[in-house]
Amino acid sequence: MRVLLIGANGYIGRFVADRLLADPAVQLTALGRGDDADVRFDLATGSPGALTRFLDAVHPGVVVNCAGATRGGARELTRHNTVAVATVCEALRRSGCGARLVQVGCSAEYGPSQPGSSTAEDAVPRPGGPYGVSKLAATELVLGSGLDAVVLRVFSPAGPGTPAGSPLGRLAEAMRRVMQSGDGELRLGGLGAQRDFIDVRDVARAVHAASLSAAQGVINIGSGRAVRLRDAAATLARVAGYGGALHELDGPPGALRPTIGHPRTESVGHRVDTLGHHRTDALGHHRPDHLGSRGERTDSEHAAPAPHPYPDGCGSWQQADVRTARDRLGWRPRIGLEESLADIWMEAACRI
Repeated sequence: MRVLLIGANGYIGRFVADRLLADPAVQLTALGRGDDADVRFDLATGSPGALTRFLDAVHPGVVVNCAGATRGGARELTRHNTVAVATVCEALRRSGCGARLVQVGCSAEYGPSQPGSSTAEDAVPRPGGPYGVSKLAATELVLGSGLDAVVLRVFSPAGPGTPAGSPLGRLAEAMRRVMQSGDGELRLGGLGAQRDFIDVRDVARAVHAASLSAAQGVINIGSGRAVRLRDAAATLARVAGYGGALHELDGPPGALRPTIGHPRTESVGHRVDTLGHHRTDALGHHRPDHLGSRGERTDSEHAAPAPHPYPDGCGSWQQADVRTARDRLGWRPRIGLEESLADIWMEAACRI
């Protein structure tokens, strides 16, 4: 089986490539913007006609699209996540190869969920930000294309190679910094959010299974269990051997709750945060220190409460219903969050 993999150099794409290359029945061709791709092609600017000619020449049986952007403005996200997928769909419609399309989507397409609930594939998507909107538009293009296609809605990927800008990547980097400096305190915000983390190697297994299956439509790929970032941070601290205190910045200013180690009595208004001049929300929002009219720090009791937005647009809770993946792909997650966190920490520790 010849597989064309788009986005092989991305976070998920690298593991998908490894998984497919391990299958002796698969002949893999990588298409992307980088110099190390087998074929260089930019989906955001390239024409469907040019891609059609390539498809007709290579004649893949499966096209896997792992490409896309997670950051940037609405225009950039639309170009890389929506226009690019429109190019793939149009090229496949024009081509005579008849390839199956496996599109890697994301849980941000659903938006916020009711706490305690599991989101199934028939839930009405309500993305809470431009990233989720751009990915949902791509999914709708795939589902309406008339192609033999499946969209895997991946929840929160974790494990080796986790980007430093992701919630778990930020936690690991913050912990590395305080351990390197010998500081006994780590201060973070946003730890109350709960996410469904799934190891990126399990995602790659799901992509492989979807490539071989006849399943169509949308299929959730997650662990089926929401984990509070506070608990993930505690597990990461245990894995890393960090014995200091982890202080949450959530709640009213000055009301810190130590969740790891021993409490400290100093007020946040009279300390420089461990992460520098900005308090960092675990989901990526930078919360500026409160400054007076001449730039001096004001007492915390006079500061306005800082907001706690969710930059991924997913609200405080997300948990996948993964029964469809089990029933239609024969897929179940195998790697637990502690192993994923251990691999994340191993990479972070190498930078100490």
